[in-house]
Amino acid sequence: MGKKLFIAEKPSVAQEFARTLGVKGGDRRKGWLEDDSYVITWCYGHLVTMSYPEAYDPKFRKWSFDTLPFLPETFRYEVIPASGDQFRTVSSLLMRDDVSEIYVCTDSGREGEYIYRLVEMMCGPSVGAKVRRRVWIDSFTDEEIRRGIAEAKPLSDYDHLSDAAFLRAKEDYLMGINFSRVLTLKYGGGISDFRNAGWSAIAVGRVMTCVLGMVVRREREIRSFVKQPFYRVAGTFDGITAEWKAVPGSLFHASPKLYRENGFREYRDAETLIWNVIARAAEGGDAKSGEPEIPGPERKKELLALLKGGKVEGTVLTAGRKTEKKNPPLLYNLAELQNDCSRMFHISPDQTLKVAQELYEKKLTTYPRTDARVLSSAVAKEISKNISGLRGVDAVKEYAEEVLAGDSWKKIGKSRYTDDKAITDHYAIIPTGSGLGALKSLSDLTRRIYETICRRFLAIFYLPAVYEKTSAEILCGGEHFFVGARELKEEGYLKLLGKGRQDAGAGSGSGPENGGGQGEEEGEDVSGTGIAAALKSLRKGKRLSASAFKIREGETSPPKRYTSGSMILAMENAGQLIEDDSLREQIRGSGIGTSATRAEILAKLVRIGYLSLNKKTQVITPELLGEMVYDVVDQSIRPLLSAELTASWEKGLTKVADGSISTEEYLKKLEDFVSRRTNGVKRLSNQDSMRQYYEQAAAFYKKGAAGKAGSGRKSGRKASAGRTGRKGKNYEPDGTGKNQ
Repeated sequence: MGKKLFIAEKPSVAQEFARTLGVKGGDRRKGWLEDDSYVITWCYGHLVTMSYPEAYDPKFRKWSFDTLPFLPETFRYEVIPASGDQFRTVSSLLMRDDVSEIYVCTDSGREGEYIYRLVEMMCGPSVGAKVRRRVWIDSFTDEEIRRGIAEAKPLSDYDHLSDAAFLRAKEDYLMGINFSRVLTLKYGGGISDFRNAGWSAIAVGRVMTCVLGMVVRREREIRSFVKQPFYRVAGTFDGITAEWKAVPGSLFHASPKLYRENGFREYRDAETLIWNVIARAAEGGDAKSGEPEIPGPERKKELLALLKGGKVEGTVLTAGRKTEKKNPPLLYNLAELQNDCSRMFHISPDQTLKVAQELYEKKLTTYPRTDARVLSSAVAKEISKNISGLRGVDAVKEYAEEVLAGDSWKKIGKSRYTDDKAITDHYAIIPTGSGLGALKSLSDLTRRIYETICRRFLAIFYLPAVYEKTSAEILCGGEHFFVGARELKEEGYLKLLGKGRQDAGAGSGSGPENGGGQGEEEGEDVSGTGIAAALKSLRKGKRLSASAFKIREGETSPPKRYTSGSMILAMENAGQLIEDDSLREQIRGSGIGTSATRAEILAKLVRIGYLSLNKKTQVITPELLGEMVYDVVDQSIRPLLSAELTASWEKGLTKVADGSISTEEYLKKLEDFVSRRTNGVKRLSNQDSMRQYYEQAAAFYKKGAAGKAGSGRKSGRKASAGRTGRKGKNYEPDGTGKNQ
């Protein structure tokens, strides 16, 4: 009986398999371990890569329009020179006569599959005659490794995944080679001359150019944004401050004078509303038809006297209380973890991925490169093991014990946190409850991220946070005023995650920090027990005395710049950027790039000088070179900048992986796209006209220019940082009409 050969992706992973299987022999320094039954070896990531065009023919070494588009009939591959020794080790082991079974243990995903298949392909057909199995695991615990080996499926079951991996590489290769060369030949000289810099290639790619486009477009939206003031009206009734809204029946319902239904574009209109409310309330009347007017000075004094004398009253139309529940958030996938780490620890997505990979390799957490945010039903059945292990982690020990003392973990398999249909390759990132001996070796940052993952995991076993919402609607002078308060009654899962990070209280998230640009969300609730107690005393029909009316000035805010974390989420949810409903639905679940590649793509754009990343704030802004490349692509191969195109290619790869479309069909579509677009650029003659675009962009990078360079860059960031809806000036009519 022959030996079993195990091939891991990295030496550290191979060591875990060797320890689990009890393999101690062999020569680690020469690249393998061995005993009487098993041989274990490893790659160093990629050992094989696609050959550059000059490997096909020396004529391709020189960049020329005559050799484009470059579309080889058969793709060539070569061993990476620095990895030659390990490749020879792995290939010799694969072809050994005493090796009868091969267990592929590279990372369980498309890229891991590609790493092994390249090696096998370079070894020739003899390897394919042996029994080959795929080990698919989610963590490096002994139990999971043994399960993965015992349940290993025939490698052929993953042939479609392999096809998708090869096509992804060909896609990036063909687009990168052809588009970078043709754009450099057409526009590279003009860019170099304008920058007074040496020659450099224009780098474009299927994913990276789309990401560049997102950042540049957002920056230009911020530059062109013009702040608009707005004015909201608030009335104080027996100490309770309520805000006006233009509901049906209001003097200003559906009026063009409104910036939204709860505020005005002009101060004068807000002031007009107040005087009419006071007048009609004092007279005991309701809203009347006709154009509202501002009264004269003498009438104003009379109305103010009535207001101060307690003659203006409002009536409570509705008053009530209701309970609201906020469930614990779903578990972490890589994108969510990268976003939170960017926000909480101010680190980049590639730093987060490195930490997540370290935790995985030290058996502390499960596989990091996952898009799923739920558990599989199989894992849910054994979840008590993960929870029990966390009793050995000081930061979450008490919570783990509390969870085990209850029975919520027994029901997790029937909750929204378990869904086999929402899992493709791997379930969410969770702590294994094992490997705790490695905790002492973790850096402070790595430990904090591990504890963050633990807290998110344990939170799903806690009850929802419970809020009591109290609200009232007050009618005064025919106009409607609204007020609400929210109190946290039961902490629930917030005891783990904290009110600051996961609070379900004020705000609904559609304000300017999400690109809304319109100040505060109308109807925002006020936190605090004082206002809640006052509202609880109200009853329908109760009369309230109005003591003041104020105008609150605010101004619209520009959209916020992307941070490294919010960009990762935007890449994951590319479908939200697409206006066409049918296309958006078609690519639901697909994004720009994959969980395994997004961080590196962003890092590359920074590395080549197209984008700038503020390490302290993690805010992303374009560099001048990046804007110039954006304009070049916009005027030549515009689809490269669109989320539609990028996400649709990724959707196609997903269909190849599940067998929905053939490799030949996908490759034909790819080659046609590359050929048409490359030839299209060759026919263009717009090089001279590009200078106007370069100059427009450069104006924001000149020393002292507002908005980007020097102090302008800082002030630009500051302008988009906050919301000013309630923090602007308050105005109270004084009878003179001059207090604006």
